[in-house]
Amino acid sequence: MGCSFNCMTGNGSNKLSTVETSLRIVDAVATLDGARVSEVSDHLDVPVSTVHGHLKTLHEESYLTKEGDEYHVGLQFLNYGGQARERKEGYRLAEEKVQKLAAETNERAQFVVEENGRGYYTHTESGEDAVLADARIGKRIYLHDSAAGKSILAQLPESKVREIIDRWGLPAYTEHTITDESELFDELEQIREQGYALNIQETHEGLHAVGASVKTFQGQVLGAFSVSGPSNRLKGSRLKEEVPDFLKGVTNELELRLSYS
Repeated sequence: MGCSFNCMTGNGSNKLSTVETSLRIVDAVATLDGARVSEVSDHLDVPVSTVHGHLKTLHEESYLTKEGDEYHVGLQFLNYGGQARERKEGYRLAEEKVQKLAAETNERAQFVVEENGRGYYTHTESGEDAVLADARIGKRIYLHDSAAGKSILAQLPESKVREIIDRWGLPAYTEHTITDESELFDELEQIREQGYALNIQETHEGLHAVGASVKTFQGQVLGAFSVSGPSNRLKGSRLKEEVPDFLKGVTNELELRLSYS
């Protein structure tokens, strides 16, 4: 008798184990910034024969590229990523606002959206004085430790926030990262009251950031803008008044634009 559908999934759920393995392998190639078959096998503790089959298929379908004996993430993902980035009008309209923020503050500005409980950079721009940071388009982040992420969480229902915490946890990147659930909810309440969120060295030592969320006309959270810079420059009234005022102005402009679209 042939194998049933549940046999294919490996655990009786609706997840296909073969697809899950392919995705884990792609993630490993990205995490390792390029890898050989044996390196992916060691990283995932998956047999070399299995890894080789998946890598070969992904390469033939243009999801991976090969340089010598190393596999790298292919530009096919950029094709799909570009489509995801342009899918909503609000995402497209946010780009010019990010450019405006970077020019006005001379710091790094970005727009972050939430999907499946994580944050993704859809736009980023560097001002004249911006410090180098790993803020590339498409970067995935946690929401509880960034200014943009916390400003998004502050606008979500409490049940949704708890689902996100249950799924992704509250990992710490520095000693300043919030890792206590009740402390996070207290801060989210404060963010709602003041209209902006702060990141005080929670993701990187010596880095501060300010974030503010954007809502659609229907009241749903579209995403959030943030401005980040070194703690010696982004502090005092600039951190708590000047930059938040810039952000509130930009979010208001985008929300008005969305309401008339």
